[in-house]
Amino acid sequence: MARIGVDVGGTNTDLVLECGNGVFYHKIPTTLRNQSIGVVEGVKALCTKAGIEPGEVRTIVHGTTTATNITIERNGSECGMLTTQGFRDILHIGRHKRPYNFSLHFDVPWQSEPLVKRRNRIAIPERIVPPTGEIGMPLDEEAVREACKLFRRRGIGAIVIGFMFAFLNDAHERRAKEIVLAELPDAYVTLSSEVAKVMREYERFSTAAMNSYVGPKTAFYLNDLEDRLRAAGVGSKLRIMQSNGGVSTVEACAKRPIRILMSGPAGGVIGGASEGAMAGVANVITVDIGGTSADISTIPGGTVKIMNPRDTHVGGHPVLTPMIDLVTIGAGGGSVAYIDAAGGFNVGPRSAGSEPGPACYGRGGEEPTVTDAQVVLGRLDPDLALGGDLKLDPELARRAIEEKIAKPLGMSVTDAALGILRILNNNMALAIRSNSVARGLDPREFSIMPFGGAGPLHGVALAEAVSAKDVLVPVAPGITAAVGLLKSDLRYEHTESSLVELGRATDVDLARLNAARDALREAAVADLDADGIARDDQVIELVAECRYRGQGFELRATMPEGPVTAENKRVIAESFHARHLLDYGYSYPDQDVEVITIRVIGSAAVRPLAIPEIAAAEGTDPDDALMFVRRTTFDDGRTLETPRYDRRKLLAGHRIEGPALLIQHDSNTLVPPGYVAEVLDHGNLRIHPVGIV
Repeated sequence: MARIGVDVGGTNTDLVLECGNGVFYHKIPTTLRNQSIGVVEGVKALCTKAGIEPGEVRTIVHGTTTATNITIERNGSECGMLTTQGFRDILHIGRHKRPYNFSLHFDVPWQSEPLVKRRNRIAIPERIVPPTGEIGMPLDEEAVREACKLFRRRGIGAIVIGFMFAFLNDAHERRAKEIVLAELPDAYVTLSSEVAKVMREYERFSTAAMNSYVGPKTAFYLNDLEDRLRAAGVGSKLRIMQSNGGVSTVEACAKRPIRILMSGPAGGVIGGASEGAMAGVANVITVDIGGTSADISTIPGGTVKIMNPRDTHVGGHPVLTPMIDLVTIGAGGGSVAYIDAAGGFNVGPRSAGSEPGPACYGRGGEEPTVTDAQVVLGRLDPDLALGGDLKLDPELARRAIEEKIAKPLGMSVTDAALGILRILNNNMALAIRSNSVARGLDPREFSIMPFGGAGPLHGVALAEAVSAKDVLVPVAPGITAAVGLLKSDLRYEHTESSLVELGRATDVDLARLNAARDALREAAVADLDADGIARDDQVIELVAECRYRGQGFELRATMPEGPVTAENKRVIAESFHARHLLDYGYSYPDQDVEVITIRVIGSAAVRPLAIPEIAAAEGTDPDDALMFVRRTTFDDGRTLETPRYDRRKLLAGHRIEGPALLIQHDSNTLVPPGYVAEVLDHGNLRIHPVGIV
């Protein structure tokens, strides 16, 4: 059965295909005007490369940045909102937190760039009463109809419905949706109780608003991609990578696009974790460096971490959806180097992307980028980029760096190019520390795993900057995120608030807790049933999100098997105490624990992509893979005659001492002087200082 993983980045689209003929990789420029065009072209080209027909592909798993780009570029849909009378400004007020406590000049995104403009937030008379969820004031249905007339006049087709305490009783939200769809049949409607059925109205409203903000464009892209694939003869299932590291259907993601805001980076983390396991290394720091950004995640003990809900912000707005714990910065091959108004030397976050791209692409770009610096230093061979498919012009690269950086700063072109790389590497090192040292993890106990098209050129420099123990380079570093897509399980999550103080819980409280638990389990099972997963293959995990009484945020705790009773409720409390101790270094076992939210995670394992082992060297000389020798400049400023090796011809057990460049279609790996690259069983690499085992 043929399967394809497709990861669309800001510069390139990466693809991997697994079929009876083997595993095949491909990389093409992203079509920014419509990403689906590049995806379909890449799928057809990859099928030709593998010698199969498009109709033989049974599954395509797609990692997309469509929803993410909408939030970055601030070009989402004009939204209207129905909310409870008296609470119109919840989205503006937020939490009254200052982003920078001691600064008088800072931006507040939820006020300066609101997801729903104030004039489009309409207050509706209604009220649900806590803590029981009883109706205190009936929904004013005529007010809802009048709001719809206003939205129609303003041309608004994306509607958010967020009422106070809808997480206790969503009857008013559901009725308002019925009225909206009767008045505006083509509207894209989001209920806060559908996307985040939890307490905290600001975060719940913000999540619903983000869903409608990115929803129409994201849904159009996903449906358009599915249609284009069918037109190309690909009738396979299309699955979408979610922010939590699982995959879901097009229909589910079109309705809940907030689940795929971190779709693209998630595939890289999953791929990095599997590459670490393949190399027998549990502690890995993944650094996915593409053309536009670098995505960094720390994987301790082989476990992919999920962010705490208090940290899940996108574009400055809180979004209550599970996301893999990672840091994204504007650092990639296309990152632009420039001198600011104060004379400072900067690199990124602005990127040249793929159109026009770096100056060396010869597409009209005139600003120097990281890729131009690599070309000037001889680390990218102009005639070998993407296996020769992408021709680079070294003179254009040199001219851009000379005119924009070297001459204004009074330095040589070589020093300017080295400066570009040092700044970029330092920026990434800071991000690595924020995701490791700042979380209580020691980088000295981890291996740096660089991937993405630009990653392996920076691997050793990053390892030195953070004192990591060594560098692991995946088999196909430029395609690793796409590989991760074929190693991800199906995954669905649902939540519901159910406030219970465990120490004082009555039989009525526990019955309410168990009712929420059963309803969530049924919802997850229904999702997996709809996806054609047999009941025996379904895995249902239930967790309780808890806190000490009076705390502001929750941690996940394990729930007992079966219904929660007076006898086994201690399982939740003990699990929470242990989790608090692990995360914060202390706990209060004598304090009472509150259950705030029940979360169900329904999953089904898929057959992971199998990377075959390569032939053993058995004493053969790696010089059989030698291509040629060219001058290359390294971080210490030395310019040395540096051999190029065809990485595809290297065998397991070969050792390549630096200086060297290992060339493959999707990426190049730099081995500096004083380092050695060891080829492992599957063709992956371990790079470490000479003399260190």
